[in-house]
Amino acid sequence: MHPLVVQEKSAPQILVADDSPLFRDMLQKMLLEWGYDVIVVNDGQQAWDLLRQENGPRLALLDWMMPGMEGAEVCRQVRATIRDRYVYIMLLSVRADLEDVVIGMESGADDYIVKPFQVDELRARLRAGRRVLALQEELVEAREALREQATRDGLTGLWNRTAIFDILQNELARSGRTGEPLIVLMADLDGFKPVNDHFGHMAGDAVLRQAAARMRGSVRRYDAVGRYGGEEFLIVLPGCELPKGIAQAERIRDAIGAESFVVSDTEIKLTCSLGAACAMPPAAPHADDLVREADAALYRAKRQGRNRVEAAGPVGQVANLPADC
Repeated sequence: MHPLVVQEKSAPQILVADDSPLFRDMLQKMLLEWGYDVIVVNDGQQAWDLLRQENGPRLALLDWMMPGMEGAEVCRQVRATIRDRYVYIMLLSVRADLEDVVIGMESGADDYIVKPFQVDELRARLRAGRRVLALQEELVEAREALREQATRDGLTGLWNRTAIFDILQNELARSGRTGEPLIVLMADLDGFKPVNDHFGHMAGDAVLRQAAARMRGSVRRYDAVGRYGGEEFLIVLPGCELPKGIAQAERIRDAIGAESFVVSDTEIKLTCSLGAACAMPPAAPHADDLVREADAALYRAKRQGRNRVEAAGPVGQVANLPADC
């Protein structure tokens, strides 16, 4: 077995599309010996059907002249349609004129090899294609890392202020379409400033990280928790009415206050106050107004003794009160 096969952690998948049974069998045998996981089809339509699947092959050898759909047309379809991943395509053809090569490359092919070809040449070009795919994966990972840095709070790992506000705006728009209510919670750690004053900012940071983890663990999978600033947090609860929102806020309050925060050998006891505001369709409050109401409810909780939950009425909705009220 060739050393390349031994070194592979998993066999790279490759699609071979050619209408010649003899040529297909030859390519399949060769590629298997080189350590590839080979998928073989005999026309362009089958090739296109496989490539456009969500987890379709990332590497393809396509004959130009095939029934159903020519290889060049498959290239054009891939480039026009597939956006979520890159597919490296090599066209195989007996056409050797420069004009044909240009047409093939302009169709979206990454490489072009003329039949009959040298075995070592094909192998080298496939290795080049795999390097291109590896680099593309690195670029995607780098882009995702940058996106993560742009949307996450560096200390707690929660959504940052901009991101959680964007989530709130999106959920408000969805609430307006579906008619489902939406709860916003503002949470603030009671008496946090003395932690920094007495134990230092490193201890304060550790407490914030632990508090963030407790909040994340107290909400549903599709709820969103963000650090709004300092020791203040914004929590978005889609599809939640006010009584359930208050119950969720109480679970968060219990999670914060039930156990001490442990920093090195020091135990620090803190509580949490929360304010809740509800958007109830068909009313369509602005995100700023909803946050403002939740913040006002939070400060009522602070004034009334802390370690409690207070709620605003449905924001932007006129209450239907009895005549004798």
